[in-house]
Amino acid sequence: MAISKHIPPERPITILTAKPEQFESLPREAELVRLPDMIGAPSRSKALHNQATPSVLHCVPLGVDEMRDHMGIIAQTLRAIDPALFVIDVSAEIALLSRIMSVPAVTIRMHGDRSDIGHLAGYEACVGMLAPFDDAIEQDSYPDWARSRTFYTGGLCTTKDPILARDEARQRLDLPLDRSITLVIAGGGGSGTPYAPLTVAARAEPEGLWLVAGPVHREGHETDFGNLRELGWIDNLTEFLCAADRVVASAGDNTVHEIARAAKPFLCIPEWRYFDEQQAKAAELARVGAAIHLNTWPASIPEWQRALADTDGLDVSRLATLHDEEAAQKAALWLESEARRLWAN
Repeated sequence: MAISKHIPPERPITILTAKPEQFESLPREAELVRLPDMIGAPSRSKALHNQATPSVLHCVPLGVDEMRDHMGIIAQTLRAIDPALFVIDVSAEIALLSRIMSVPAVTIRMHGDRSDIGHLAGYEACVGMLAPFDDAIEQDSYPDWARSRTFYTGGLCTTKDPILARDEARQRLDLPLDRSITLVIAGGGGSGTPYAPLTVAARAEPEGLWLVAGPVHREGHETDFGNLRELGWIDNLTEFLCAADRVVASAGDNTVHEIARAAKPFLCIPEWRYFDEQQAKAAELARVGAAIHLNTWPASIPEWQRALADTDGLDVSRLATLHDEEAAQKAALWLESEARRLWAN
């Protein structure tokens, strides 16, 4: 959505999606094409369901009506609108479909172990890749031939709320000026961030205040502490980021760049994702000194104290340089230049 704002107004946009409600606040006019939601849809027989997945594909069960309709609508739309470019959110299968349909495609480059034949075929099928992050945190395992065809926007953050001085943010939020404050951004994936490790963190730093934004998962044995406060879902996350002395969060794309934009010491504890996407991103952040990366949540007071000390010792400028305020505009300009280049006679 952030990129669409900068696409030239004379360039029409069509969006194919199974969740059109996500585009209600699109900053410019676009045609929305609803796709059937095929996630979890069943095959029509056990024998079809049991057929092995081809090595060049990732998720293509046989006999799934919703999948056939989903792919059929994509193919019909590509044929009808004859797009200058088809921008694909990750899917290697759709990249291959686009190439078969003779439509030039750009796929979004994401971190993770994507060295399998399916991902590589998807990269090969596309005219280029668009990476919404700084090339400083690209993985060494990403092939040179693919990297040479990838446009790195710099760190793209969809949030545009103003960055405030720490004390100003605390005054707005009625937070103490004289206490250390750690903000935990709980992930929305799965059942939420585990609450038990946060109770250990609160004990590891009893003089500090711990604020948790987002859902948490309780197992029933946790003990609450007065310096650990749940905020739930909030719509003013930037203010809390500005008020914090450090941040604990996962390695989601926008989350990382929100923290970079606020220039806060970052303890990164990735969530599970396909192809180890977040683990790979966290490892790259740690490699360039932009974050402390832990594979799992600290399970004891000494572990937390070591992790927090390491986090406080970071040079926040290394993380801050990974955010680019003009990333969305750069992405749009590159997409438009590619469309013009490919179709020039």
